[in-house]
Amino acid sequence: MGKDWMRNGWLALALLGAGLLAWQGTITPRAAPASAPADQFSAERALRDIAVIAREPHPVASPANARVRDYLLGRMTQLGLSPTVQDTDVVSTSADRPDWVAGARVQNLIGVLPGKNRAAPALVLMSHYDSVPGSPGAADDATGVAATLEVIRALKAGAAPARDVIVLFTDGEEWGLSGAEAFFGQHPLAKRTGLIINMEARGGGGRANMFETGADNGDLIARYRETAKGPISSALAVFLYEKMPNDTDFSVPKRLGLTGLNFAFIGRQFDYHSPTSTVANLDPGAVQSMGEQVLAATRTFAFDKTLPKKAPSAVYSQTFGDHILAYPPIMGWLVLALAGGLLILAGRRAKAAGERLRWQDGLKGATIALATTLLAALLLHVVRRWTGVGFGFVEQRPLLAVWPVWEAAIFAIGLAAALIGTQLAGKTASRRWVTPLLCVLIGAASSLAGGFDPVGLGLGVGAGLLFLVRKAPLPINAAWAGVLCFGFVLATLLQAFVPQVAFLVAWPLTLAALGAAVSRWGADGRSTSLLAVLAAVVCGWLGVYVHLTAQGLDFPALLGLFALLALFVLWPLAQPVGEYGRTRAWTFFGIVLTAVGGAIGAVWATSDPWTERYPPADSVVYVSDSHSGNAWTAYQIQGGGGLSIFKDNSDPTAAGITISTKLLQRASLPPLYDQPVFVRSADPVPVMKPTLTSRIGPDGRVIVVLTSPPGARIARLNIKLSAVVKDVTVQGRPTNWLTAPGEVHKLRWAGADRPLVISFRPAKAGAGSAEIDYGTILEAWPKGVERSWPAPTPSMAWNLSGSTGVTGKAIVRW
Repeated sequence: MGKDWMRNGWLALALLGAGLLAWQGTITPRAAPASAPADQFSAERALRDIAVIAREPHPVASPANARVRDYLLGRMTQLGLSPTVQDTDVVSTSADRPDWVAGARVQNLIGVLPGKNRAAPALVLMSHYDSVPGSPGAADDATGVAATLEVIRALKAGAAPARDVIVLFTDGEEWGLSGAEAFFGQHPLAKRTGLIINMEARGGGGRANMFETGADNGDLIARYRETAKGPISSALAVFLYEKMPNDTDFSVPKRLGLTGLNFAFIGRQFDYHSPTSTVANLDPGAVQSMGEQVLAATRTFAFDKTLPKKAPSAVYSQTFGDHILAYPPIMGWLVLALAGGLLILAGRRAKAAGERLRWQDGLKGATIALATTLLAALLLHVVRRWTGVGFGFVEQRPLLAVWPVWEAAIFAIGLAAALIGTQLAGKTASRRWVTPLLCVLIGAASSLAGGFDPVGLGLGVGAGLLFLVRKAPLPINAAWAGVLCFGFVLATLLQAFVPQVAFLVAWPLTLAALGAAVSRWGADGRSTSLLAVLAAVVCGWLGVYVHLTAQGLDFPALLGLFALLALFVLWPLAQPVGEYGRTRAWTFFGIVLTAVGGAIGAVWATSDPWTERYPPADSVVYVSDSHSGNAWTAYQIQGGGGLSIFKDNSDPTAAGITISTKLLQRASLPPLYDQPVFVRSADPVPVMKPTLTSRIGPDGRVIVVLTSPPGARIARLNIKLSAVVKDVTVQGRPTNWLTAPGEVHKLRWAGADRPLVISFRPAKAGAGSAEIDYGTILEAWPKGVERSWPAPTPSMAWNLSGSTGVTGKAIVRW
């Protein structure tokens, strides 16, 4: 009993140490004051620029964005960058969406800090100065722009760099990466680009994460890690981001084969693209983290005589402090060889001590570890559904409003599952069916929230079936050996098929194998303190990944995998030796943690998360149809499930909404909305309307011209052709749009300074036609219309809320 309680103490200390290490690995640095030395980055200095840039929303082609442009030109001139403006039209298409095209009139700002060798490939510091409509964009991307200015100021405090440093402030990133498309597709300086450092944000706080690189990044990472300052970066982040549909400005040069580093912070995600993205709500420590990391990387690549060459992509990850461990993928086999050797050594030491390990017990240990992983995934998934909050970035905003509490629940539930699993391995299963039945019931209960849930039920059935292997208590040494051997098989499979991410399993496995070799699979009580240290280090390192994954992916069940990795090192400390004492204590603790997480979900399902700091969002647009003469008010309201269109059976009063859905009707309003929305009839009032004209040129080219009313920044067109056309241009620029007759092709344009011109040639002689739905958006509410909408109080206008849309129809024939 004494040894058992001693393990209790070491387990508690290990968990405490892990928590401290994870916290230390995620907190932001202290913001340096304006009085910091000239060659250092100061968040306080950068915040002065952010305050000006993020004074108001400033989307592409808006008067507010022009004011930001003029301010930045002045700042760049002060820094001696001799800025120029790339004023051009750009059209962006997508290989995944050939029917869709975005275009804009952009004004990129370009400056150069001269280097000693003007002929050397240049380093490009890139960020975008536009925001989304409705958001001041203090984080996305005023922080990146201000950080760039501060980095240049710090560089100028020293000697000249070895190569030119090009400062590129793109316009229209939030409109299909338009500015980056214009620079890398049209500007002559793009040909001099040797390496890019891009800055982004997907929230308003947190430590900056270097999450994306160019292809074949081996040499790039080797150089980056030498001077990295408080980094959060890993091959896992690079691998996962490549599989996601997300894009930043860096995506454009990356597709062209250029390389570089992409930085962003993702904490405080409630403020992402939100009216709450203000200087007051921005974490100064996140600005400091971004600036310190980018300044360190810039110094490395700006002053090196050569830039990184292509080499096999590195396997790497941050560890603690400023350290990054990196090696070529082939070296992963040596890591596995080390882990395997340690496992063999542990087995030999145990055999030499007369300790017998039955393979059947090891297999049961591995099975219970897998069952525990599914249990963790099940509990996280079910509690997430019980919150009543929809899945997806916009839908999960009620959770983002109280993120620290929700993240604490995630950690509590994951730890609870790990503790319950290890306790079950050390107990006699007098009623073997109880645990499996509970798993199935929990999985079935998931369907009580939001309808039938095959994922929850599948996880419950899977965990229940695996827990059926329990009979007699398992010896710790055999059970732990089975867990680590299962981990070795998993790491080997990853190394064979996805070597970039194998480290996530191989590194904890190797440290756990070290503990197993020293402690003879946990049998040597003198090594308990070492096992606790290893557990603290591994779980603290994993805690950073849980923190980032929970923020980056709204998929809590995936976090169950981290419970398995934690079991590698927690198992010998957590599994009880006997039937009493600690077994009951830790089982009770695990049940309490699960109950806490479940209670949080239940409370969320019946409470209102909104506050003045974290208000719900609404989107209300007045729509006038110039074709029919009708007018509507279109509604999107954020209730408990995010910013979403009313459901037919929704109860508006549940979200504090004062209008009944009986007064609303569904309507299709192309091209302003791609899906039917709920609308209410409104009184038609005089509004400025767009005009659409067409003509046939002397060469047979069909020319369509849309002229927006004064002040209307956004134009949208849906075009359906009856015949094949070719040589399509938008604003005179060739594009591969309008490729499929009979299908609706969509154009979204930003720029109010001149008419939008589309032209094409019929591919064959003969008659043809184009059915066109067109519309423009003026970001102002029409005079004479009562500005009231069914929104909770308090609420904030989201995106284009408060705007006036005007639609029309036309048929062009040739």
